[in-house]
Amino acid sequence: MTQSIELNINGARSVVTADPGTPLIYVLRNDLKLKGTRFGCGAGVCGCCTVLLDGRGIQSCNTPVSAAQGREITTIEGLGGKAGTHPLQQAFVDEQAGQCGYCLTGVVMGAAALLGRNPSPTEAEIRSELDIHLCRCGAYDRILRAIRRASEMISKRGE
Repeated sequence: MTQSIELNINGARSVVTADPGTPLIYVLRNDLKLKGTRFGCGAGVCGCCTVLLDGRGIQSCNTPVSAAQGREITTIEGLGGKAGTHPLQQAFVDEQAGQCGYCLTGVVMGAAALLGRNPSPTEAEIRSELDIHLCRCGAYDRILRAIRRASEMISKRGE
């Protein structure tokens, strides 16, 4: 049974008509045309579909849209906000941290959740946060460098 569901996505209010159990990723990609969030495994174990829900990284493939109602959702498209490019996005470009790019938006969003909680994480904390993200390209060293660089940029800016 479908119903109207109010979502706050990237700082804007949207109302969608969907079954409350529909995975959030389907609403983001199909109804709202936010294609940056990738579909990977569909079981919440690869990290490709990571978005922020109230600042916390979640897998949108196994989160029902009803769980996001009235909460703040941030996708890769909204990460930089009005400022434009987020330090993480810039650091990933500077470090050439992407290869094929399929997992990249999920990795960036997972890193954003980490830096939101802890702007100066240790390498062990970064690695732990990235455990859920499956990257088959092997760009891990560049990804780690990018997250450390973004952490330094954020610390300098006082975010």
